[in-house]
Amino acid sequence: MSESRINVRIDKELKEEADKVYKEMGMNLSTAITVFLKQSVNDQSMPFKPNLNNAANIQARKEVESGETEQFDNVEDWWMDLNED
Repeated sequence: MSESRINVRIDKELKEEADKVYKEMGMNLSTAITVFLKQSVNDQSMPFKPNLNNAANIQARKEVESGETEQFDNVEDWWMDLNED
């Protein structure tokens, strides 16, 4: 089996925390990523179910449903509003 290299940019703190988790399981990050990819291929999907029901998403949906959102005619107006202050 030939090997291929993957280069990924990731937050330093996240990498360090993940490294600790996988070291406790007896794996390095390369092995953990390989396991993730093999399981993805085996299942033909992500090996976990992404969950959109975190606190930020729940709050955002509530704001949209209650009309607590702003609307803009174009991106420029949105950008100017976003960068006010």
